[in-house]
Amino acid sequence: MNFDKIFQSAQEAFLYYKKITGKEKAAFLKRIADGLEAEKGSLIPLASEESNLPEGRITGELGRTAGQIRLFAKLVEEGTWVEAVIDHADPERTPAPKPDLRRILTPLGPVVVFGASNFPLAFSTAGGDTISALAAGCPVIYKGHPAHPETSKLVAQVIHKAVIDSNLPIGVFTHVEGGIAEGQALVKHPIAKAVAFTGSFTGGKALFDLASQRPEPIPVFAEMGSVNPIIALKEKLGANVASMAKAFVGSLTLGAGQFCTNPGLIMVPSVHAETFAEAVKNELEEIAAAPMLNEGIAEAYYKSLESMKERKELEWVQVAKAKDLIKAYPALAKIKAGDWLEDDHFQQEVFGSFALMVVYENFNELYAIAQRLHGQLTITLWGEDAELSNKIDLINLLEEKCGRLLFKGVPTGVEVGHAMQHGGPYPSTTDSRYTSVGSGAIKRFARPIAFQDMPQDLLPDALKDENPLGIWRMMDGDFRK
Repeated sequence: MNFDKIFQSAQEAFLYYKKITGKEKAAFLKRIADGLEAEKGSLIPLASEESNLPEGRITGELGRTAGQIRLFAKLVEEGTWVEAVIDHADPERTPAPKPDLRRILTPLGPVVVFGASNFPLAFSTAGGDTISALAAGCPVIYKGHPAHPETSKLVAQVIHKAVIDSNLPIGVFTHVEGGIAEGQALVKHPIAKAVAFTGSFTGGKALFDLASQRPEPIPVFAEMGSVNPIIALKEKLGANVASMAKAFVGSLTLGAGQFCTNPGLIMVPSVHAETFAEAVKNELEEIAAAPMLNEGIAEAYYKSLESMKERKELEWVQVAKAKDLIKAYPALAKIKAGDWLEDDHFQQEVFGSFALMVVYENFNELYAIAQRLHGQLTITLWGEDAELSNKIDLINLLEEKCGRLLFKGVPTGVEVGHAMQHGGPYPSTTDSRYTSVGSGAIKRFARPIAFQDMPQDLLPDALKDENPLGIWRMMDGDFRK
């Protein structure tokens, strides 16, 4: 595969595409969303067959995918996301005149996107990484995921049609296939300006290291998952054992535990540990084994469980009923807080419906657990209002450990909106300043540029005095249109 030709095409497309209006980009994105919905009759059964996910789940994922595309279309059509800032000149200022300075976000350039195995639509070919890069004004070179190749090709055809119908350069989007060697070549190519990845820690860290070793290092926005701890406080758990056990099990086993936000760790006070463990066990007994994405992932799940069974610190509440070639049987083990604190291995994610229940004796142990936690996408804190008001120090600490802190519900279910933060401190992601879900994801693929004393007719519309776009801007220290 001639990557030089692909990247050169993307670079030439970039120089044109970055200058089109927000309305033109929005129209392009809407064509992609419309095209995906028009192909749902073929797309849904195909994605279901390749991923082992039920058609109902794929139908919902298609709706989410189209919805997030339209969210970005609306964002770029409105235009304020570029964060225009204007400081007018003051030639009379002493001792030195003040120049005219104007700053805006501008797209980075061609972006390499790696899709996810567990979301064949929402985090793949036309998923959040691709769409936020396109919305920012960056061409995308997308590497198809081997877990759902035909789904990826069909979605790529939809995007290509939208490119043509929008009269855009063909290099705005390119779909490529291959393995590890091809992926490395994409990251190493000198024209690539950023990388987006959703997947395992091993894969994301390898791409990050590779990009850092380039003659021109580039950012890698890797979402690598986490164990998404749930912390149950004594009064809340004591009053709601049954409902909280049900909620926890539902979140743990959703999608056979193959979401990046399934809770793989739950902390419970010792006074309620036995009661809660029994309630969870009863709930797990009612959960049928669910198909995993492929046999390789199922094999890795059971291999991880076998490794866990060798640890004498663990007491098994629910052992996987059987080893299946494709289905995941849920499992839960219990461990004392003191033992958990001794070994970081107990924080490693098991991709599947397995969790550790950490039993703590008092607040000091719980605080020590919080101090030891690795960076997470989410942390959930279950407590009564009065309990929470007395745990300000704990909440303050937990803020430093995650990208999203929940006080109700469960971590599975990532709302696609403007306030969502789907990202967190390392090792959950490679850059905690950004989100991979929601409108804020667009800022991964843009950088600030300032223009000093530029003539009005050469300025981007967002920075012209007459504000032809009608967007909100900061002007001389005040926000206004």
